[in-house]
Amino acid sequence: MKSAVNKKTLTGTVVSNKMDKTAVINVVRQFSHPTFKKVVKTTKRYKIHDEKNECQPGDFVSVCETRPLSKHKRWRLIEIIKSANLVEQGQAK
Repeated sequence: MKSAVNKKTLTGTVVSNKMDKTAVINVVRQFSHPTFKKVVKTTKRYKIHDEKNECQPGDFVSVCETRPLSKHKRWRLIEIIKSANLVEQGQAK
């Protein structure tokens, strides 16, 4: 997959992967408030294109912008930086 120099990249945590070839990530941004000079944390959710359905909730991923793929998808998965090794408890009987 090509990655151009002018493409924006974001990193975030996967929140949901219940759609086919689509995942939802949470991106946290910190900035200084212009008036009060306090550090403010904001979060935003993005729908990303995950061609191989390899993202799992809790994974830390890197995404880049792309052409519009659907009504809400404008981002494509680059790589999974840190995988979440979630062990589902209560499933073993």
